[in-house]
Amino acid sequence: MQEPTVMVLTALADAPRHGYAIAQEIKAMTDGRVALRTGALYGALDRLLADGLIDVEREEVVDGRARRIFTLSPSGRERLAAEAERLAATAREATRRLSAVRPAATGT
Repeated sequence: MQEPTVMVLTALADAPRHGYAIAQEIKAMTDGRVALRTGALYGALDRLLADGLIDVEREEVVDGRARRIFTLSPSGRERLAAEAERLAATAREATRRLSAVRPAATGT
């Protein structure tokens, strides 16, 4: 699963959000490291909807503009949990290997 997909699902894990709020949540979660462009965000949302990983909870009109509120679907929650475990296992292995090998001493 690509990082932007994981970020979108993570942003929806604790609360339903509309597109702009998802983008802001991702930016906050990553301390500004990840800032999805509008096209990339809505492309990801369309793919996640098509894959059944998110749902449209409701639609509303704000200042004359339609706004969709997205929520994590049950299968999206399962996929995100599996991905989180996979990433955690990879991080544990990286940490184990880094602590097992001592850097070579540099002598002069």
